[in-house]
Amino acid sequence: MAVAMDDSNESVSVNMEKIYLGGKEHHVPTGRGSVSVIIYGDQDKPALITYPDLALNHMSCFQGLFFWPEAASMLLHNFCIYHICPPGHELGAAPICPDDPAPSVNDLADQILEVLNYFGLGAVMCMGVTAGAYILTLFAMKYRERVLGLILVSPLCKAPSWSEWFYNKVMSNLLYFYGMSGLLKEFLLQRYFSKEVRGTAEVPESDIVQACRRLLDERQSINVLRLLQAINRRPDITDGLKRLRCRTLVFVGENSPFHSEALHMISKLDKRYSALVEVQACGSVVTEEQPHAMLIPMEYFFMGYRLYKPCPFSDSPRSPLSPSCISPELLSPESMGLKLKPIKTRMSL
Repeated sequence: MAVAMDDSNESVSVNMEKIYLGGKEHHVPTGRGSVSVIIYGDQDKPALITYPDLALNHMSCFQGLFFWPEAASMLLHNFCIYHICPPGHELGAAPICPDDPAPSVNDLADQILEVLNYFGLGAVMCMGVTAGAYILTLFAMKYRERVLGLILVSPLCKAPSWSEWFYNKVMSNLLYFYGMSGLLKEFLLQRYFSKEVRGTAEVPESDIVQACRRLLDERQSINVLRLLQAINRRPDITDGLKRLRCRTLVFVGENSPFHSEALHMISKLDKRYSALVEVQACGSVVTEEQPHAMLIPMEYFFMGYRLYKPCPFSDSPRSPLSPSCISPELLSPESMGLKLKPIKTRMSL
């Protein structure tokens, strides 16, 4: 690939855009219908699969992280990326026939296995956000030999609380009767982002929120409703967390409505294989709101698998975070070997 030899951010950023424009969409047949998978990078490299949150896809959930020049150079230099879309969430998706059986979360986890088998993939690295984090965790429990590690962003693991169940039922009714209405989009944006970027009467909403709002306009309400119903009927998988043997890196924004859920989850994971990074002044979708906060923890996480190789055209992630912002436990030799200690890191941005 053509990369300028100077060290300017501009030259790296342009190169990354060309790589992303070269991604190819595949429609993978599964027992529950076709699944859209967008592939970026060299398929001879280790695989990293992603799964987005409710009503999002790879463009609206992971673009901030994968378009961040340092993150793009790190991830694409070391992995081939497979963005898996929930059924009917891909760009330009048609409405799913209402007569088609609605999938359960177990069906969605089984679809991931079919995708891996379709592409001939073995064990993969996984990255998911909220609902996507739950589905990938469930997948890791059911098919432990197919998961190298989990990177979970504002994850879920318990059955919905009464308040979440009611909130989801309100959104379900809005979707059913009014489609992707303005009120429904406000509910979703509150789920994704902190108030700092959603804006106020005096302060306009940020570019990432405006972009997400436009992308939500493209979703088919019936397709979003089917995924929401599956997530609202999810079982509690807390008891299975201790049996996970892959290492798990959890990110959560301190202003995420699922902050307490992430803390519960990290308390139940095996402390030898799990770590927590809390990000201040951030909502649920850390990948979009503060992607730079993920760089250094991910770099050291990948080092533990000997999967990380610095890109020859880029320095080690030039994050605005200094190493002093990261818990020493994450940077210890033990954390880069067989054990990753539990931490609670707050990143001041």
